Amino acid sequence: MAGINVSLPKISLESFSGTARADYRFAPFNALLLVSLMLAGLIAHTLVHEFSVAAAVYAIGAALLLVGIFRLTQLWEGVVVTGTIVALSGYLMCRHLVIPSGILVGMTVAAVLLSPCIQIAYQWERAVMLRLGKFAGIRGSGVFVILPVIDKVAQYVDQRIRVSDFTAETTLTKDTVPVNVDAIAFWMVWDAEKSVLEVADYDAAVILSAQTALRDAIGRSELADLLSHRDRLGGEIQQVLDKKTNPWGITAQSVEIRDIVIPKGLEDAMSKQAQAERERQSRIILGTAETEIAEKFAQASDAYKENPVALHLRAMNMVFEGLKQKGSMVIVPSTAVESMGLGALGGLTALGQPRVTQSANSSPRIEPTPAAE
Repeated sequence: MAGINVSLPKISLESFSGTARADYRFAPFNALLLVSLMLAGLIAHTLVHEFSVAAAVYAIGAALLLVGIFRLTQLWEGVVVTGTIVALSGYLMCRHLVIPSGILVGMTVAAVLLSPCIQIAYQWERAVMLRLGKFAGIRGSGVFVILPVIDKVAQYVDQRIRVSDFTAETTLTKDTVPVNVDAIAFWMVWDAEKSVLEVADYDAAVILSAQTALRDAIGRSELADLLSHRDRLGGEIQQVLDKKTNPWGITAQSVEIRDIVIPKGLEDAMSKQAQAERERQSRIILGTAETEIAEKFAQASDAYKENPVALHLRAMNMVFEGLKQKGSMVIVPSTAVESMGLGALGGLTALGQPRVTQSANSSPRIEPTPAAE
């Protein structure tokens, strides 16, 4: 049975706190602030009243419980409901144990309301604030304060350059060839206010717009242009994408085509076509070389035609080159034997070779050939 691959979205509290679904970001600094306020209330209670184990257990337990819930929810509803329950539980516990509850309950309420109000934006972030549902401004990097329950950090916008990959599967080119194209886009948010207030999900909007622009560009291009002019195709997509996303406070810096996949049958046909083209080029080059060689031979024949001595010396050089290795054989046309005197020259060369004689009862011996008179 074939396996099924299912890609699940990555879920994390950090990514959730940066979206429009969260009201604030409860970071480790906020947890430290809440615990510090609860311990400060416990110390103040101990200084005013006698030390109580129940009060210490309540302060520590309430601090840990509030940190966990605020970290998980990061919503003002969770703050109001959880804070009310914890403060009421502390009041009832102190009343049951006959312990003064004013300082503990008061510090609990203060910790619940103040700890989420101190927000921190990273260097590359801009926080879009809403107050009672209306846009209240942009907060830059560093520490800033929000009012409890009234203010909401609509979204933390990352203004760094981002990279998004997108594909166009089985898209027909201008010459009706189905192709699969994989590309990447480099883009960034330059106006946090527009990106949050003008479009609901700008990440998805940019990717879908880039995919649509890619499909349109493929439909206007032929396969040959698509394979050989990737940079031009990326530039066209970048211009279309930037024109569409600029009103959202987003700019597309560049688009790069990573891969173009064509059908297997067409790939084999193109490979055969390329091989045939290379064969044709090789034959043309070989014919050109033969033409140049013939021209050089024609020029050499003009030099030898009026100078038989030079032709004879060339013949002697050819025989020497052919016979300088022992046992070699030189085959020349009969016309060359007559015109260049190669027959006489070959006979003289043969006379110069030693003869090997062998008697019946003796080993072979070499006798020099007598010189011609």
